[in-house]
Amino acid sequence: MVAMFEDREDAGLRLCPKLKKFLNKKDCIVIGLTRGGVVTAKEISSFLKLPLRVLVVKKIGAPGNPELAIGAIVSSKDTYWDLKLLRSFKVSEIEKKVLVFRKLKEVSALQKILKIKNQEKEFKNKTVILVDDGVATGASVIAAAKYLKRVKAKNIILAAPVIAADTLVNINRYFDTVIYLEKRKDFYAVGQFYYNFDEISDEKVARILGV
Repeated sequence: MVAMFEDREDAGLRLCPKLKKFLNKKDCIVIGLTRGGVVTAKEISSFLKLPLRVLVVKKIGAPGNPELAIGAIVSSKDTYWDLKLLRSFKVSEIEKKVLVFRKLKEVSALQKILKIKNQEKEFKNKTVILVDDGVATGASVIAAAKYLKRVKAKNIILAAPVIAADTLVNINRYFDTVIYLEKRKDFYAVGQFYYNFDEISDEKVARILGV
């Protein structure tokens, strides 16, 4: 299958026309999900002339298959679990606690690197455009939506270049609006839709954020 996007920057630029109604909109913030989503979000925030913020989200991999997300976490209060996969992998409550403990350490470490402090007040009563570089299982964006709802964001807009068709059906209820360029049934990994899908370093995210 031929890739659709040159890189994450290209994908962000192509999303911009679909978001132009938010140009210079007051009380609106663009939020990129770590790490790749921040690169895409940077292009959107620049085009819309809106502040760029970052949300650290960590996928929780299945035991023995870390690439398969059985959940995702933003904080101890904001965790999403795919119940069907939990049953399939027979993940116990103790295993869940261990996975959460490990991922919370990773979240905290990355927040320190990116100098992220409490953002809850900043997101309250705001329209947020939540950006990722693609949505496969939806675990990360659902965890992010749970967090944003808890901190009382006014409207939550999900913007992604490409979304798995079956996932789109499942995640619509978590967002006020979902904006995308492509929904695909033949979705195996986000990287398949990019010519260049290099791993994004913490340092690159820090440079984008100017920290």
